[in-house]
Amino acid sequence: IFLALCLFTLVENILVVVAILKNHNLHSPMYYFLCCLAVSDMLVSISHLMESMYMFLRNYGVIVVDGKTEIQVDNIFDMMICCSVVSSLSFLAAIAVDRYITIFYALRYHNIMTHRRVLIVISGIWLFSTVCSVLFIIYSEKKEVILCLIVFFVLMMVLMVALYIHMFALARRHARSITTLQMGTMRRVMVPHSRVNMKGAVTLSILLGIFFVCWGPFFLHLTLILSCPKHILCINYFKFFNFYIILIICNSVIDPIIYAFRSRELRKTLRDILLCSW
Repeated sequence: IFLALCLFTLVENILVVVAILKNHNLHSPMYYFLCCLAVSDMLVSISHLMESMYMFLRNYGVIVVDGKTEIQVDNIFDMMICCSVVSSLSFLAAIAVDRYITIFYALRYHNIMTHRRVLIVISGIWLFSTVCSVLFIIYSEKKEVILCLIVFFVLMMVLMVALYIHMFALARRHARSITTLQMGTMRRVMVPHSRVNMKGAVTLSILLGIFFVCWGPFFLHLTLILSCPKHILCINYFKFFNFYIILIICNSVIDPIIYAFRSRELRKTLRDILLCSW
């Protein structure tokens, strides 16, 4: 199951990255962040793919490693997963902020979200995620590390939910005020623009919901490790750890489907790439 899901999601996310890089109409901050989110998903699939292959080769005696080397290999895989979760949360937050600026600061958007600033944000997120993943692995035996990861998850979720609630509340109010305008030209200009921006916000809301559903059980697993590791209910919950890992991989599978389903331009580019490959 791991191998099949990992291979499928790896191909999916590679196609998304290629499509965004190929189509100049998709060269905007939101799609740059989506591209990085796809790379984050690829880290999960690559990590589990490499780990599955490593375990297969080790079990059949193709490779022989000592205990120290095996720990180092496991640390590399865990580091990739940690980097993926931190970067995914960070890029989802960056996309939420981008949609917020698009809706409420539309006239100043291009002055605020310049290519230079977007590149700085992307570089900063990857650097932050890499440093965090290294520190998490080095101090993995300390409970404070798990607590920091849980707190980061909760804070990012609260931030994004707050932004989306604010976006939808104010956008609904703006939509009502726009419909009362008597100027036909104003209606023709503003309503489509508002709909496009809100469509982007809805897409990212779906991504956020999927992320919470797929990653939530894993973070609940971490929370229970800290709060009640020996309770009978917690012990029973721990038994389904492999299922939580499958959910995480499923998140990487679902994300590209949402991109393609919600974006006509991206869907068209993906179709062209697939047709050319055939």
